[in-house]
Amino acid sequence: MVYCQTFFCRLYGEIMHTLLVFNPNAGQAEALESELAAAAAVWREAGWQVEVQPTLAAGDGQRLARLAAEQGYDLVVAAGGDGTINEVINGLVGSRTALAPLPLGTMNVWARELRLPLQPRAAAMAILDWEPYAIDLGRAGDRYFLLMAGIGFDAAITAGVRPAEKRRFGALAYVWRGIGQALSVRGARARLTLDGRPIRGRVLMVVVGNTQLYGGLVKITHRACINDGLLDVCVIKGENGLSALRSFFAILSRRQGHDPEIQYYRARVLTVAARPPLPVQVDGDPIGFTPMTFEVAPGALRALLPPDLPEDLLQQKPALEASTSPGRRRRLSWRFGRS
Repeated sequence: MVYCQTFFCRLYGEIMHTLLVFNPNAGQAEALESELAAAAAVWREAGWQVEVQPTLAAGDGQRLARLAAEQGYDLVVAAGGDGTINEVINGLVGSRTALAPLPLGTMNVWARELRLPLQPRAAAMAILDWEPYAIDLGRAGDRYFLLMAGIGFDAAITAGVRPAEKRRFGALAYVWRGIGQALSVRGARARLTLDGRPIRGRVLMVVVGNTQLYGGLVKITHRACINDGLLDVCVIKGENGLSALRSFFAILSRRQGHDPEIQYYRARVLTVAARPPLPVQVDGDPIGFTPMTFEVAPGALRALLPPDLPEDLLQQKPALEASTSPGRRRRLSWRFGRS
């Protein structure tokens, strides 16, 4: 197969300096190591220079990504699940180095959001035609997130799932923990402040979304856009697990607008305090408890995105100045993100 028509070869004929950060403990990683090699081979055949680095401990993804950005790599590919991607974005935030996913994890929510094939070689081929954009991130305390932050019910589920359970049972591990949490969960008295506006109530769960797809299954923050400079906030109120299940089915049936216990907001900054304190997770990993502040970081990440991404997820931005030559415009769109 001839790859000379790929975006990067069309761009300026330079070598794409790429770091592939591989999580050997991701959900399906052991079974797919040969697929990882096949994906790297696709990119090398396209003329990319690809280096592969495994993560050996928590925080390695962030460290490797930051080092790649400091050394001027064009691209870091996060090969693993959404937890691996989260570590990588925390290393890339604010840099000119772009992100791309290679799905090897349990849920692969970012890959699903982008409609990327979940088979790694097919994903690698698709990524050859993707283009870079500047997109927003969220920040919970000092931790950045790409997908969403969860406060309360879902964060308690996430904290209860052990890594061995994820590898063995996949998504079913979350279902099992969710049933147990639904039997015992109780709403907490909470105060939310959205861009200075206070809201009080008994809260079961809050989802702060930068993207739309939640858990690879439903769109809780269904109006979220990844470059609008806002976070979408879905507040699920209630007293107990029955309230949570009722709201979940309302979301599944896309009738959340008819459920008085589901409230939807947009904000740049959100602060959540609760009694008792509520657990917090970002992109599927627990990070602590409320009180915590959540805020948007506009344009903080360069990410490769497919050409057919839905317009409601990515606002179209004006092209670069018409006086700029086509070749120069393409170079600028890669080096500095679309503006």
